[in-house]
Parts: sequence; C-alpha cells; structure tokens
Amino acid sequence: MTRAPGSGDPAGARAGYDAWHATLDVDGEAAAPWHLLVQKHLAPVAGRRVIEIGCGRGGFSAWLARQGADVVAIDFSRVAIGKAAAFGRQAGLAPLCFAVGDIQAIPHRAGAFDVAVSCETVEHVSDPARAVRELARVLRPGGRLYLTTPNYLGMMGLFRLYRRLTGRPYTEVGQPINNLTLLPRTCGWVRRAGLRIVAVAGVGHYLPVPGRPPVTLPALDRGPRVLRWLALHSLVVAEKPR
Repeated sequence: MTRAPGSGDPAGARAGYDAWHATLDVDGEAAAPWHLLVQKHLAPVAGRRVIEIGCGRGGFSAWLARQGADVVAIDFSRVAIGKAAAFGRQAGLAPLCFAVGDIQAIPHRAGAFDVAVSCETVEHVSDPARAVRELARVLRPGGRLYLTTPNYLGMMGLFRLYRRLTGRPYTEVGQPINNLTLLPRTCGWVRRAGLRIVAVAGVGHYLPVPGRPPVTLPALDRGPRVLRWLALHSLVVAEKPR
C-alpha cells in the first residue's frame, strides 16, 4: 500500500481526501467505467433500500435515486458529502440521504439494506477486508452487493510494478491511500465475508505510455470473456445467503 504523508491516521486520511475532492466536480452523468458496469448488472432497485458507501460527490447516488431507490449515501470526506448534498438538493432528490461515515465501521444496523454499492473505495482504506465484511453485515439475507475495484492483473499492474521498482510511488490520481487490488483477491474478500458470488465482470484495457495518458485498447473489451480477468475496472456481484 502506498500512503501520502499523514494518511496513516484517520484525521490525516480525511484531510487528504477532503483536499482531493475539493478539486473535482460532481460526476453528474454517472458515466465512469465502474458506474456503467454496475448499471449493466444492477437488478431493479425501485422501492429497495440501497446504501452507496464511498459515494464521493454524489453523482451515482443521484442516479440510483432516479431509479426509484431509497438511497443512503455515505463518504469519508466531508467535502465530498457537502458537494453531494448540494447536488441532491439542486436536483430535487429529497429522499436521497447523505452522511459522513467510514466503510470500515458503517453506522447502520445489520441487515438494514436490500442492496449495497461500493465503487472504487475499498482500495483506498487501511483494511479492505474489514470494509467488505461491513458491507456484508449491513445487507439483509438475500441482499446483493455490487463492488467495483481496480484490477492490477493486466498491463496497468505491470506499470504499477515498474514504478515501484524504480522508486516512484503509484497513486490513483493522487488519492492518499492506494492498496494493490487484484480481481481474485477481491473475490477472496467477498467470499470470506460470507457472500456468494453471482457474477464477475471487467472492462478497460490500457497500454501505459511514459509521460502520457495510457492508450485505451477497446478491442480487448470485445475479446474472449477470459480477458475480463485482465481488465482494469472490475465488478463483483455477490448475494448474502438467506
């Protein structure tokens, strides 16, 4: 795991994420690759109680609310929640509830939600396995988890290793905590949390180029299904046993 200075303690990590979110706009279109993955696999959520934790600036929580879900949206960053709440009010999404909280200690009772969504979050906390256990805890029996993480089994993983070997820390667009996540590892966290995996998906193949943004290789997304295990953006859908 790579840490920015001060990110080893909760206060330092929060300050880092507050500073990071302060530079970014609300993702109102909810069109990031991980959001599109969830949208593609999400069962109908109208009338369901949904928690999105690691909601960031609230764009995908707003999308969920527009599908008719009763949404509780939580993020560790107060700045992110401030932006998300303002966006929700502006959009007229009154049932959408935003709050500050920690995915490693979710402030809700066991079995409180029909659906849990966490996009690109567990790789940015000190104990990802604990975060997944918390997501499982707040699901009711029969409830579903939609969990996205980066998957460094492909070329971006080799680039991450290259940076480590050359003494340069790797961060995901400057975030304070950057755990190494691999799709099989993520699946292991989910299974050990007591959930049954019902689907695995992945998109996004990139060729790293020094000094430039990575080159996207969309043809690989249309290739054999086995390539999903090498895609950078991964989704695990899991169900809590009844």
